[in-house]
Amino acid sequence: MNPNMYRSTLVPLNNNLVTSLTLALLLLVGSSCRVTKPSHYFETLTKDTTISGFVTNDFESKIRKGDMLTINVTSLSIEEDVMFNKGAAAAGTAAGYLVRPDGTVLLHRLGYVPVEGLTRKELAQKLQKDLLAYMKEPIVNVGYLNHKVTVIGEVGKPGIVEMPEEQMPLLDVLVLSGDIQPNAKRNRVMIIRDKGTEKQVKYVNLQDHSLFTSAWYYSQPNDIIYVLADTEKEAKEAKKVNIQTTMALVASGLSFIFIVIDRLTR
Repeated sequence: MNPNMYRSTLVPLNNNLVTSLTLALLLLVGSSCRVTKPSHYFETLTKDTTISGFVTNDFESKIRKGDMLTINVTSLSIEEDVMFNKGAAAAGTAAGYLVRPDGTVLLHRLGYVPVEGLTRKELAQKLQKDLLAYMKEPIVNVGYLNHKVTVIGEVGKPGIVEMPEEQMPLLDVLVLSGDIQPNAKRNRVMIIRDKGTEKQVKYVNLQDHSLFTSAWYYSQPNDIIYVLADTEKEAKEAKKVNIQTTMALVASGLSFIFIVIDRLTR
């Protein structure tokens, strides 16, 4: 039997045909590699605009049991200043004053002072009035040492963000946490907030500029900010990678077959 019989039944393939088929497969692979459109902050914000109704930073938190306070006094009575602040350090802790379970703090000269339910400003005014019997024109500054926001989920650095002020813009908190990651849902960021014995849950959209006029623009003490992962986007990315890998293997395999056939038909 003549072995050339089998070769005669094969259709010759020239190099141009092999190249064309290979390019077609590569284009097919490339069409499955479309880049997912990235999401950005405030996509609804038009160019050169003005936002009205911006939420104001006038929130004043109430002192609660377990808060750690700084209390510093200055007056025209230098000796009393030194005595008060040294005595205050002895009565408090190395870091500050812990509000006791009965809602009081122990202060030099004044003893146990009720502070629970007062704002920092109200407590400062109260102490300035109470200290007039011991000091000349006292000035009192009260601060928080343990106010914080907890950030978890798809951010660069999940963890605790210290809040020295009454409140902090949500964007500042996210920046301090390493910013939101590309695989996160910018349009669905969860905020959990204490309200007495209850917890409020709110989802905010960072792609919508209406956040600037929202009461949730500012983070408050003990907020929990949870940046959710975009699981649908992750699934699409995984599927795209699988398709790309499969198509690449198919393209390589078919190219090899075409080359072999071409060699046999010459």
